[in-house]
Amino acid sequence: MYAVIKTGGKQYRVAEGDEIRVEKLPGEVGDAVMFDQVLLTSDGEAVEVGQPFLESSKVAGHIIGHGKNRKVLILKYKRRKGYRRKNGHRQHFSLVRIGGIESGIQN
Repeated sequence: MYAVIKTGGKQYRVAEGDEIRVEKLPGEVGDAVMFDQVLLTSDGEAVEVGQPFLESSKVAGHIIGHGKNRKVLILKYKRRKGYRRKNGHRQHFSLVRIGGIESGIQN
């Protein structure tokens, strides 16, 4: 069984036991998180698609870590003007392990 969830402005395809990096979530390591913006669920045979979200589906998980992604370099340059700027950015993330998918699919 898998689901497509939305969090942090992005969509993720998740299954039970997956570890995903999402935009930083509030909470400490070990805290439970619930993703209620579920766009799609599938059990291998039946597929349920929301418009835009499924009201009866939820995805549960827990935070297993926080961190920073690799550095992204930002370079600004204007030719013939002597203008150069170099900047860097490291985005914070939360590592989440998916525990279970509660689906509204009736068997």
